[in-house]
Amino acid sequence: MKYNYIFFGLGLSTILVLNDMFENNLLVNKSVLVIEPNEIGSSEKTWCFWENEIGKWDDYLNTKWNRALFLNEKLSVDCLKGELIYKQIDSKEFLVRLFEKLKQNIDITLVKEKFIFFSEDDKQVEVVSDQGSYSADYFFSSVLLDKEYQNSTKYPLLNQHFIGWFVESEDSFFDSEKVTFMDFSVEQKRNTRFMYILPFSKNKALFEYTLFSKKTLSEKEYEDEIILYLNKIGLNDYSIFKKEQGNIPMTVFPFWNKNKKRVLFIGSAGGWTKASTGYTFKNSVRKASEVVSFLKQENVDFRKFHKWNKYNFYDSLFIDVLYQNNHLGKKVFSKMFSKVDPSLILRFLDENTTLLEDFKIIMACPKFPFLKALFKKLIK
Repeated sequence: MKYNYIFFGLGLSTILVLNDMFENNLLVNKSVLVIEPNEIGSSEKTWCFWENEIGKWDDYLNTKWNRALFLNEKLSVDCLKGELIYKQIDSKEFLVRLFEKLKQNIDITLVKEKFIFFSEDDKQVEVVSDQGSYSADYFFSSVLLDKEYQNSTKYPLLNQHFIGWFVESEDSFFDSEKVTFMDFSVEQKRNTRFMYILPFSKNKALFEYTLFSKKTLSEKEYEDEIILYLNKIGLNDYSIFKKEQGNIPMTVFPFWNKNKKRVLFIGSAGGWTKASTGYTFKNSVRKASEVVSFLKQENVDFRKFHKWNKYNFYDSLFIDVLYQNNHLGKKVFSKMFSKVDPSLILRFLDENTTLLEDFKIIMACPKFPFLKALFKKLIK
């Protein structure tokens, strides 16, 4: 059967691209097929981002906070300072609600099938699943089709890996007005390790033990560290009502080189995850808008979609430094947040700074490891 657009994987990037296409009238009299082997939102995730008080996705928010702290044993920095709001969305509700909106307004078909392969010619893309064959003008894949990035020697791979406990306390224990971006007071063990905390109310919160490192841990190792942390802060009477686990690749591997004229890889499969932080939501919102602008052009060729920028280079330096010296993460982040206005750091992570502002942040970091990483890149 022939469609105008086929998407493989119904996750964040797919729903954002489809929604932007719909809002820009690109799906009028067009047909869409989405291939997804699982139930919508079956892999529940906690998506967070910061922005000014009023935002496009406010109707989908689960929680928001006016304060967000960076911590170590000696330092406590409020990263928002009343200028920004930290916002959280539950992935399942977001996907289900947006997909229902799309179903009511466009010609969209969802099939629960497993993708097998695709092939492209000058006029169309053929997509084969375990139950049939389909064709389309354009094909978007939000799922990695190979693991080449894992074995690349040119582009080092760190993992942002974590286990989170959603806990409920017996009493009103938490300050529901502030989150903790990073608490580096946990033992580092020659890695970059921190606790990430989202309080949803005075007696419910998420504690996520997170590492930026090459190797993952056993489940017991993550959970033992969460227990130690809860004991340290004096939380003894609690129950665990949900758990989450994740592993986000942190790499500047050029996933976009897999794009073809009529095929675009989106989401993490397209390199949309911010390599230096693992934040995905806001980056994907920006990239989805770029996809729509690209589709409005004549003679669409997705091999030209990606544009390298200075932030790709900064991310590559950061990954190189932590790959070679993983124990430096705490020092790097602590230097940045103690010497630079945190609002500037957040704008830098949003890729919205001038060269002079970039220089201020770079100069706050430990200089030798970054100069060493820069020198290695220059002589390659």
